[in-house]
Amino acid sequence: MHPLPTTTGHGLHGHPEPGPAARVPIPAPARAWSPAAPAAGIPGLVGNTPVLYVSEPLTPPGRGFWAKLEGRNPGGIKDRPGLHMVERARARGELRPGARIIESTSGTLGLGLALAGMVHGHPVSLVTDPGLEPSMTRLLTAYGAHVELVAEPHPTGGWQQARRDRVAQLLATHPGSWCPDQYHNPDNTTAYLPLALELAGQLGHIDVLVCSVGTGGHSAGVSRVLRQLYPDLRLVGVDTIGSTIFGQPARPRLMRGLGSSIHPRNVAYDQFSEVHWVAPGEAVWTCRKLASSHYATGGWSVGAVALVAGWLARTEPPGTRIAAVFPDGPQRYLSTVYDDEYCAAHGLLDAPPADGPQTLHRPGEREVTAWSRCTAVVDPLGGLPGAPEVVR
Repeated sequence: MHPLPTTTGHGLHGHPEPGPAARVPIPAPARAWSPAAPAAGIPGLVGNTPVLYVSEPLTPPGRGFWAKLEGRNPGGIKDRPGLHMVERARARGELRPGARIIESTSGTLGLGLALAGMVHGHPVSLVTDPGLEPSMTRLLTAYGAHVELVAEPHPTGGWQQARRDRVAQLLATHPGSWCPDQYHNPDNTTAYLPLALELAGQLGHIDVLVCSVGTGGHSAGVSRVLRQLYPDLRLVGVDTIGSTIFGQPARPRLMRGLGSSIHPRNVAYDQFSEVHWVAPGEAVWTCRKLASSHYATGGWSVGAVALVAGWLARTEPPGTRIAAVFPDGPQRYLSTVYDDEYCAAHGLLDAPPADGPQTLHRPGEREVTAWSRCTAVVDPLGGLPGAPEVVR
């Protein structure tokens, strides 16, 4: 295999990435780009996703960031934990041969579990809610999963808690069944070791990592590995307005795939340098700009992450190497993010985002309704009465 060039890639219109970081020699990944090596069965289709240098119009000329295109996996980023959590549970004897897998999902993990069920011979039941796109329901069903919708949100925990309650009922009615519990399962974080090593091999050095946060799995798993290689790495989390993960009040949320109305314990609060909250219209604008300028885009999480990564590329010192994880592609969002009628009906086409986020000094300072950031990252459950509030 030929060594990789010392210039790591090209931006829009073929311009090389500027700055000193572009001249750092890049070690080849262990499994990098071998055209003679076919995929070893279905699991071999997962991983080794490409990176793309993203610049104008999200950044000025000469600035940009690297996007890890996880939408190039068969079902998206959660193919990785779907396979890994199932394989680890089978190895420990928690998931017996042929036993049913039952889990709550907003879509993408469902694809990963359907894939894992197909590979290892497990029936899969997925609990979701009316917000799941009809196209996704049809796709999950085509992949052999049984999809069940809850009818009403939980009074305080919203759709997420309603789905989890239904999962508990299904587990009780299917003896021997198993739930991955993606929100709290540590295997959800260790699944991202290969993604971290791929990024390190592709980019050679990373100063800032930008990740959306839902279950907390990939932000925790990728950052912990990369920080062993790059001790000064900064992790920037991207959440949605209406999410309670970082101490904001839980509200009905239009964006799926990031955010939460519960507090997942896989969120590594101590790893974050700052968190941003993004509104749906801001994510839509960014998704569409990506699509028209880079032929690579995705859904809500991708738009939110790209908005924040673009701002960091504009404001960080020249030469700062920024990596952003794009969790999926655009296909499941054709009737939402990329549908003019849907976006107009929800007021998502009103105006482009501000040039930068509003700043909060602490997460609960006020309720945010537009792009905002905070550098005091707090575990909300550590700030309950009687417990010290720890700013990490």
